[in-house]
Amino acid sequence: MKVSYLKVLAFLFIISLVSCMAKDEKKETVVLKEETYKDDWTSLGKHNEAPNWFKEAKLGIYFHWGIYSVPAYHDEWYPRYMHLEKHDVYKHHVEKYGHPSKFGYHDFVPMFKAEKFDPEKWAMLFKKAGAKFAGPVAEHHDGFAMWDSEKTPWNSMDKGPKRDLTGELKKAISSKGMKFITAFHHARNLQRNTELNQANWRSHYPYIEGMPPTSKDPELAYLYGNIPEEKWNKEIWLGKLKEVIDKYQPDIIWFDFMLDAIPENYRKEFAAYYLNEAEKLDKDVVIVRKQHDLPLSMSVMDLEKSRKNVIGTKTWMTDATISNESWSYKDNLKVKSSTDILHMLIDIVSKNGVLLLNVSPMANGIIPKNQEKCLLEMGAWLEKYGEAIYGTEAWYTFGEGPTKEPEGHFGNHKAFHKIKYCNKDIRYTTKDYNIYGIIMGATVPNKEILLTSFAKKNIKDTVRIESVSILGNDEKTEWSIDIKEGLKIKLPSKIVDEKATVIKIKISA
Repeated sequence: MKVSYLKVLAFLFIISLVSCMAKDEKKETVVLKEETYKDDWTSLGKHNEAPNWFKEAKLGIYFHWGIYSVPAYHDEWYPRYMHLEKHDVYKHHVEKYGHPSKFGYHDFVPMFKAEKFDPEKWAMLFKKAGAKFAGPVAEHHDGFAMWDSEKTPWNSMDKGPKRDLTGELKKAISSKGMKFITAFHHARNLQRNTELNQANWRSHYPYIEGMPPTSKDPELAYLYGNIPEEKWNKEIWLGKLKEVIDKYQPDIIWFDFMLDAIPENYRKEFAAYYLNEAEKLDKDVVIVRKQHDLPLSMSVMDLEKSRKNVIGTKTWMTDATISNESWSYKDNLKVKSSTDILHMLIDIVSKNGVLLLNVSPMANGIIPKNQEKCLLEMGAWLEKYGEAIYGTEAWYTFGEGPTKEPEGHFGNHKAFHKIKYCNKDIRYTTKDYNIYGIIMGATVPNKEILLTSFAKKNIKDTVRIESVSILGNDEKTEWSIDIKEGLKIKLPSKIVDEKATVIKIKISA
């Protein structure tokens, strides 16, 4: 019996061992599964840079909100300019707070309390505004992380508000059915300046002896970027990105300029990590960048405060702010009209673009009433006429009319600020055998208009029109087609909408 018992035990042990080995082998197979994306541009180029949800979204909202919101003066570049004696910000800082060697930028951190911040209220406002994605500037050039970070002591959980602001926003925004974006401007945070080259643009903080940005204090070094370059590139620039990807799984990661200052191997490592992690979660994600710092085969081009004057062959983005001044809140910040922002959106969409609109919250977490009003007015129009925007594509032509736009990036912001559309400007979109002609403004009652884009000499393919209607209008629309001149439409007897009027032209399949 004893021998038999021992044989049974031995047999069971062998079976158990084989079973465990099989399980371990199975686990090892999962771990060793080859990842789709390698850290080389050819592999990364297999990524669909603009998935359908992004193409169809058309409008997103983000916000410049952080330590720089506390002084509420000039703009979000306050932490740089406060160190430059010839700048107005320096003079203001000395008068109000004292010399920057005595009261540094880091001294604003305890004053950033976000005590009235309500992420649910923000998310609902963005949804009512018509946004399909939203999220924070996770970190600006200043080096302060707006999330619960292990990579830097200068983060919103350990200092300032003592809250995981990005985490709270992710939860609120996602719960409203919107995608989540995180924006990164931190490529300029590394201190690349020296005594010989104190204020080069490739670093945000000037290098001036006696000022906090040159401090050897080990904690301050993480805010002001005084860290050895190789360590900073790997542990800070790349480390922060991986941390946000792991914690918050953003649908879009958006980069500000100066990404070319980051060594190419780290840019490729970031992209491979982000895309592989997204694939594990079955997410179609988007990488947006400015200038030419990542290949267009795997990223989307962003034009800051600028846009195209032709239809883009690829989906592109404009980031623009709700004001014509600062991106961040400052006292007495003047806001654009909702009409101007809608016209910008309509023009962008007609050219295969997407608008990322910036708002400027106060340091306490309140979005000012004038900005809220603008967003709600914009959302009210989109609620009525969104079928002409969301999910549409560019037609063969973006539009017609007298107003001409420049094209560019960075250098001609002022030229775009001067653009004012009129009711002779038309922008086109198309979806589901419908062509939408959007009149940029209020119409003249009972006036006959001519859409020359439908003239045979202009249009390549024959369009058979079944019906024409004006959205938001109960009157029957009179229309006729002249193959030489175009589509003639008699406008309603009353103004339908002061901001923009949508003509819906149904065509045969």
